[in-house]
Amino acid sequence: MPPMAESMPYWTARVLTLFPDMFPGTLGFSLSGTALKKGIWELETLDIRNFARNKHRNVDGAPFGGGPGMVMRPDVVGAALESVGPKTQPVYLTPRGSPLTQEKVRAFVSQGEVTILCGRFEGVDERVLEAYDLDQVCIGDFVLSGGEPAAMVLIDACVRLLPGVVGNETSVWNESFEEGLLEYPQYTRPEIWDGRAVPAPLVSGHHERIREWRRKAAENATRERRPDLWALRNERNMAVKD
Repeated sequence: MPPMAESMPYWTARVLTLFPDMFPGTLGFSLSGTALKKGIWELETLDIRNFARNKHRNVDGAPFGGGPGMVMRPDVVGAALESVGPKTQPVYLTPRGSPLTQEKVRAFVSQGEVTILCGRFEGVDERVLEAYDLDQVCIGDFVLSGGEPAAMVLIDACVRLLPGVVGNETSVWNESFEEGLLEYPQYTRPEIWDGRAVPAPLVSGHHERIREWRRKAAENATRERRPDLWALRNERNMAVKD
């Protein structure tokens, strides 16, 4: 890893996985890849299979109570977590977790590092999650073949918030989920395409009209597409007024 300039921030993503060769994957490209080369952030991978205790390097076992699939063993996963030492609360990516939100992403960034456990098979023995107090996080209401793609999503969301990663840093404050709203629509040249014109306020040159249009467009999009976010935002606004 190249040395980092003293003025640059430092953030580490630590990934416990059965497939370390999957990384950096997409994280090695574009903004995150450039930031990785610059030393703005660091990626560490730990092969869980190295903590298996027999010659066959078994990391899983059949579930007690029966059922399909296999479960990652608590002794193996526990040993992997133990090797990391007492750092920040580790994260386990699972469909059973609480939703990954922009607020949670900012919290991961502020703590300076994140340790992510990637599950496979039918998941991880529940006793490990309890013993190490893992923060169980879900990136969406769907199931993946493993936690590695989800880990890349989480890390990418964090890295782009680090100073020096996005060219225009103010842009990250005008995106979806900031202030509890989805982002307003975006337009560029040509001004008329396929008979469709750019909304008049955006080409008016009037900054206040542009601001008002974008605000209303963001509110409308949130109300129509994410009524859950809209309701939560209204609740928070009411609480502030009270």
